[in-house]
Amino acid sequence: MPPVRAFAAFTFTATLALALTGCGLFSVRGPVKIAAVGPLNAAATPLSGELSAANAALLDTTSQGLVSFDGEGQIEPGLAERWTVTADGRSYIFRLREAKWTNGRKVTANDVAAVLRTYLAPASRHILRDDFPEVETIKAMTDSVIEIRLSVPQPGMLELLAQPSMAVVNKGMRWGPMRAKKIGRAMLLSPVPDPLAEDQEAAEAAAADPAASVELVGTSPQGALARFKNGYADGVIGGRFSTLPYFAASNIGRPLLVVDPAPGLFGLSFTHADGFLATDINRDALSRAIRRERLVDAFGLTEWQPQVALRPTVYRRDAGPQPLLPPWADYDDDSRLVQAKRVVDAWRAAGREIGPLRIAVPDSPGGRILFAYVAADFARLGIESRRVNMGSTADLRLIDEVAPNDDPLWALRRLSCQRDTLCNREAQELIERTMMNIDLGQRLVQVGETEAVLARYTPFISLASPLRWSVASQRLTGLRPNARAAHPLNRLIALPK
Repeated sequence: MPPVRAFAAFTFTATLALALTGCGLFSVRGPVKIAAVGPLNAAATPLSGELSAANAALLDTTSQGLVSFDGEGQIEPGLAERWTVTADGRSYIFRLREAKWTNGRKVTANDVAAVLRTYLAPASRHILRDDFPEVETIKAMTDSVIEIRLSVPQPGMLELLAQPSMAVVNKGMRWGPMRAKKIGRAMLLSPVPDPLAEDQEAAEAAAADPAASVELVGTSPQGALARFKNGYADGVIGGRFSTLPYFAASNIGRPLLVVDPAPGLFGLSFTHADGFLATDINRDALSRAIRRERLVDAFGLTEWQPQVALRPTVYRRDAGPQPLLPPWADYDDDSRLVQAKRVVDAWRAAGREIGPLRIAVPDSPGGRILFAYVAADFARLGIESRRVNMGSTADLRLIDEVAPNDDPLWALRRLSCQRDTLCNREAQELIERTMMNIDLGQRLVQVGETEAVLARYTPFISLASPLRWSVASQRLTGLRPNARAAHPLNRLIALPK
């Protein structure tokens, strides 16, 4: 058994008993204390680019989007108290709740429309800008009603609007449902009083109750777990595969780990088509050679599942055809190795060399484990690998992203002609044609045809589903596994039904 695998197996089986955190150490009064992985910047906005888990949690709590996710990953009202979708699926109309910006001015539909248009502008750095290709216009219909008009229907629009990066922040001003106050390295979040409450004094008193507040700290994965283990945090959020070994080494009870069954992309994207990587059959040979179950088993989580299709399985039944499995999916690992080795040997027999493959993965314990297993599988083909950092020039680069909605086109768009993927013009034309199809039934058929073309091109080695994890004490009854990996800070304690 490889050392990293033995370590993971030992640490996960040796910590089945609850740690001190599950024995009532945490007070049920006072603020809920959360340690989030990553830096915490009170000035971060959706236009800052990719958000750390800490910044995403802060934005999602202090300035939600038009809609938001609840603790189970379901859509609930955010800044919009209600909404309607027209029969043709092309118009989403939202009625805003009574809310005020942090400067005391009323939030208006004009404000919100301007913010959303800025997010989706061509030059925007917004992380989801390219996931809204169907948006035609965003406009205020009245002072409290906003319409988002689409060129074609998008059944996954609400899930996109509920993402933390769609928080409505207006020139640094936020609206709620919680307000933030910096206390040392932490942010203290307290509820915004209901502006429509008949008794405003009582509403202010309820919002000031320490038990209704959240204390958020952004820190390293080691620091977050240490805070939890030593009683300084009720929960940890923002874990990924790259940081899971820290949990394994922490001796925190395994029952306190929350693993999200989130669909998405987790694998290695080819960044160029030169040399050995120039042909579809060679890229496919590398994909065949990976022993995915062995790799996933090294991390010791039965919830984490291998994945071989380019497109993830999503949860809505009407979200399109099942993902297309590669022709070799039913073969065992040994048979796949024979097939892959035949391709590599043929390349070398023609007098052509295969240089070391540079593989970009996070510089973290999980990243190093991932690289070790992938490199070992490539070595069975006689191909050398080198690990490089994510920002370095590479031949293959890790993509680790949760699907923002159930649109089956999301993964295909993400894997074609992007900054870190190859570009197949035939597939790209099919993607663009499918995106513009107003008939949802025909569109789903085209998804299958597009996927088949892209799969033959092999721009990506799919390895598994994305891994997202949190840690929750018994106090956090609302921190539950869900398909959106959504854990809003204002829903960490479940309210009685």
